[in-house]
Amino acid sequence: MECRERLTATLNRKPVDRLPVDIWHTPEVGKALQKHTGTDNDLDMYRKLGLDKIVWVFMDYKSDVGGSTGSQVGAGAGSSTNRTMWGVPLRGIESGEAHYEEFGDPPMKGYETPADAEKYPGWPNVDRFDYEKAVNAARAACKEFGIIGPWVSFFELYCQLRSIEQAMIDLVLYPDLVEAVLDKLEDIQTQMMKRLFDRAADAFDLVFISDDIGTQNSLLMSPDMWRQHLEPRMKRWCDLIHSYGLKVFYHTDGAAEPLIDPLIECGIDVLNPIQHICPGMEAGALQKKYGDRVIFHGGVDNQKVLPFGTPDDVRAEVRMLLDTLGKGREGFICCSCHNVQAGTPIDNILAMIDEMHRS
Repeated sequence: MECRERLTATLNRKPVDRLPVDIWHTPEVGKALQKHTGTDNDLDMYRKLGLDKIVWVFMDYKSDVGGSTGSQVGAGAGSSTNRTMWGVPLRGIESGEAHYEEFGDPPMKGYETPADAEKYPGWPNVDRFDYEKAVNAARAACKEFGIIGPWVSFFELYCQLRSIEQAMIDLVLYPDLVEAVLDKLEDIQTQMMKRLFDRAADAFDLVFISDDIGTQNSLLMSPDMWRQHLEPRMKRWCDLIHSYGLKVFYHTDGAAEPLIDPLIECGIDVLNPIQHICPGMEAGALQKKYGDRVIFHGGVDNQKVLPFGTPDDVRAEVRMLLDTLGKGREGFICCSCHNVQAGTPIDNILAMIDEMHRS
């Protein structure tokens, strides 16, 4: 089977020759893998490695902030200027071999009321999203690879605008402000998705909803808080995405098990990244409880096994995941558990891919 065929079959629980293997990586790792494969771009590198890559097509914004009129700005920390499309400042961080863009002072600092949120000057104009660039990128790769996009979010964006500490306080002290900001985030991104998918839903497979709600040990908020502020919005987005014939790919790091069932009830199709070392996220238990209702994506530990283990450790990790999340050889797309970080041994990455090819 070819890459796209294998991925599509897995998403629809159809028979496959083997389960897919994807990868998420930082730019530094991408460059190292290009050097290893003798390629000069990511798509050729994915081909050489035999990856069943789900290609990211995220939305840029034509902004006047941080550059000339019409400069491209991204949604998150990968923005090409010193602010995101939501007006959140960025600052560069060097850590060993790696470079990261971290979020600076929250632009909604000091806000307390819905009226404050309405007056925020940084709300994006829906007309200025770069639909043409996203459509062209999706169409260029969709015949060969699976396509995921755009990146949309509720609570992650809220935390960028307010800071994560203030966001926790807001849930208790300023619930009306939480609702007002989330209303704006939902409205703008809903309009953006409709315009994009009206143009090119046929070029996409999955929509990436990224809304981290878990820490290494527990949830960031109570299930009741999640249901109050986020569940109705999640359901609306899942219904919208499904109306275009697309799958919902939901990302949350950490110990998110108490909310997996309500997320599935909202309509998510794929759950990522499955940090099985976190409490409640044990791979076998997740498969037994949810394996017939959601596709698992991720699983290969990138906190210990990938960066610090041996190739044999990585192979054992992959086999464990095949026997748990991929039990019955269905419902699982193997991938690094979030981005493979700079300095991760290439041999470990190759072992993950090769062990899946042997499956």
